[in-house]
Amino acid sequence: MYEAGDFLKRKGRFIFSLKLTVSLSLVAIAAFCIYTRLPQCFDSQAAAVLTAAAVTMNDGEYKTEEVTSPKENIEYEEQTEPTEETKKITVSSTVKKERDKSDYYDSYAEHKGSQKYAVTEKTIGDDGTKVDLCYIKNNTGLDVDFKKLLNDELTFSVKSDSDNPQVLIYHTHTSEGYLDEDVDYFYSDYYSRTQNTDFNVVAVGEAITNVLNKNGIKTLHDKTVHDSAYKGAYDRSVQTVLSDMEEHKDIKVVIDIHRDALGTEKNKVKPVFEYNGKKGAQIMILAGCDPNGTRNFTNWKNNLNFALKIQNTAEKLYPNMTRPLDFDYFAYNEYVCDGSLLIEIGADGNSIDEAIYSGELLGDVLSKVLKK
Repeated sequence: MYEAGDFLKRKGRFIFSLKLTVSLSLVAIAAFCIYTRLPQCFDSQAAAVLTAAAVTMNDGEYKTEEVTSPKENIEYEEQTEPTEETKKITVSSTVKKERDKSDYYDSYAEHKGSQKYAVTEKTIGDDGTKVDLCYIKNNTGLDVDFKKLLNDELTFSVKSDSDNPQVLIYHTHTSEGYLDEDVDYFYSDYYSRTQNTDFNVVAVGEAITNVLNKNGIKTLHDKTVHDSAYKGAYDRSVQTVLSDMEEHKDIKVVIDIHRDALGTEKNKVKPVFEYNGKKGAQIMILAGCDPNGTRNFTNWKNNLNFALKIQNTAEKLYPNMTRPLDFDYFAYNEYVCDGSLLIEIGADGNSIDEAIYSGELLGDVLSKVLKK
C-alpha cells in the first residue's frame, strides 16, 4: 500500500508540473503578441488597428464611436468612379465643417423665455411667364421678348484659366444669415443677421467662388462688410465694386449674393429643392430694368439676357433649383456691367448647409454659362 501511494503522489506532482509549464508557455506567447502588436495600434499608417481593437458590444450592436485614430476624426465618402450626374459638381465638401456658435444662434440650446415657432418647407415654382425651362415674374407690364433674349449670345466673354479675376462675388448685405441647422422650428430670439461668416452669405459666396476657381474661371470674393448700418449699404457696396473693377480690369461678371426672408414672425418659409437626395435652398435671380433711362441703367437687356441663361441652365441641370426670376423696376448695382446681377440664395429659414450646397450648384451653373 505504501509503494502504491507513493507512486500516486509522484504522478500528481508530475501532472501539476506539466500544467504549470503549459500555462506559463501560453502566458509567454500572449505577452509576446501584445509586445509586437501594440505599437502598430498607434502607428498613423495603421489607424484601423486601434479602431478595430476598441470595438465593444452594446445591445447586440458594434460600437466604435469613443475611440478613433489619435490624429484623425474625418468622415470620408466612398470613392467611386464619377458618373455623368456627379461630374456636374466639381466641388463638394466631404467633411462637415465644425462651426462656432458661441456668438450666434443655436437651435439645440435652451431658449428660456422664448416662444417656439414653425419653419415650413416649400418648393416655389410654376409662376409667371414660361420660356423654355424658365419662369419669369414680369412685374413691369413691359412687353419683353424673353425668348429672344434667352437665345441671344452674351454680350461679354470670360477667359478660362486666366491669371486675372474674371468674376467678382460680393455682398451688399454681408450680415444676412441662415439657421444653424436643418430644423422645422425656430425660437423667437432667432436674429438672422450676423458677422459670423460661418453662418452668413459670405460662406455661400465662398462656395460659389471655390467652384468657379476649380473650374478654371478666376474669381475674386470680396468679403467687405457694407451693412454695419443698413441705410446706404448699396452706395457703399458699389464703391467696393468699382474699386475692384478698377484694380482688376478683366472682371466681366459681378454678382451680389443675398438671402431672402419669407413668411411671418411666427412661421418662416424656407424655399427648398432636392437633388441627388440632398436638400438645397432655392435661388431667385433679380433682373432690373430702366426703359426710360432714369436710373442710367441702359444695359438692362444685356443683364436680363445673362439672368435668363443662368435660370434656364440651372433648371436644366438641377430641376426646381430656381424660384421664378424677378423682373422689375430696380437697378441696385446691376448697371456696373452687362454681367452684373443680384441673386438671393434661400431665405432666413434655410439652414446654412442648404445654402452652401446651392452655392456650389450655382458655381457649377455659372461655369457652364460662362464657358459657352
